[in-house]
Amino acid sequence: MSWSDFKLNSDGLIPVVVQDYKTDQVLMMAYMNEEAFNTTLKSGKMTYWSRSRSELWTKGLTSGHLQYVKSLTLDCDNDTILAKVDQIGAACHTGNRSCFFKPLIKKEYNDTNPLHVFQDVYDVIADRKEHPKEGSYTNYLFDKGIDKILKKVGEECTEIVIAAKNPDKEEIKYEISDFLYHAMVLMVEKGVTWEDITRELARR
Repeated sequence: MSWSDFKLNSDGLIPVVVQDYKTDQVLMMAYMNEEAFNTTLKSGKMTYWSRSRSELWTKGLTSGHLQYVKSLTLDCDNDTILAKVDQIGAACHTGNRSCFFKPLIKKEYNDTNPLHVFQDVYDVIADRKEHPKEGSYTNYLFDKGIDKILKKVGEECTEIVIAAKNPDKEEIKYEISDFLYHAMVLMVEKGVTWEDITRELARR
């Protein structure tokens, strides 16, 4: 689609919602004019129109916190662009990863998004390795070394097989969770990240 197909606001601009392409976290919102849009397409770096300075603005050009374009998608009304980007550093001038960090209202809920849960658990395990905590089972495994970790991974695999013969799925959920935890301990021990795993899976 060309610029002429976009529905612009009264200033001749189109709003752009910017999202992390890996996590789907909303990072910021800005505006583009035609020059900013074309510059973004040519350079591969998110470029906006600064309404306060009345000039073209390539995000991160001075700070180094560049946004590399992964995709641009137009909404159903042709009046808003969704940009998925590879964000280098912080998106917000305050130093926060996202500009959206001021809570207004929140209802408690369990975040069961696999991407978030796996990464959060992985990060806790990695932190235990970097900052050991007395009495931590995770640190016990790291202290015992690779052979102990591999033994536990093998044991959990066997327990999954046994649980799978049981018609009650509760047991297999428990055993798979145990296996995934111990697999993540192994991943941290060997320096393998979830990004490494998902990149390999996506390649297949």
